[in-house]
Amino acid sequence: MSINQAQDGTSLKVFVKPNSSKFKIEFDGEEIVIYSTEEPVKGKVNREIVKKLSKMLNFEVEIISGLTSKQKVLFLKDAKKETVEAALRSIANTLS
Repeated sequence: MSINQAQDGTSLKVFVKPNSSKFKIEFDGEEIVIYSTEEPVKGKVNREIVKKLSKMLNFEVEIISGLTSKQKVLFLKDAKKETVEAALRSIANTLS
């Protein structure tokens, strides 16, 4: 899984699929896949990801790479790798 601990938080690599029927998170092997309900226009997908993940994980989320790509790197400020991984798995199971 592409989750890495940094000094002041945790980064994770995700693959985004826009225009989905509902927002959800899945694991495809070692890849984290986020299904966004928004169109990839004017940053709508990015805003949805930041807003929903911040709320679901209770951490400040920012996109540090891939603003115009389906491959993104997110940073969760002050988050521990183990906490993020457990929370993502729990959310993925709940939203499936």
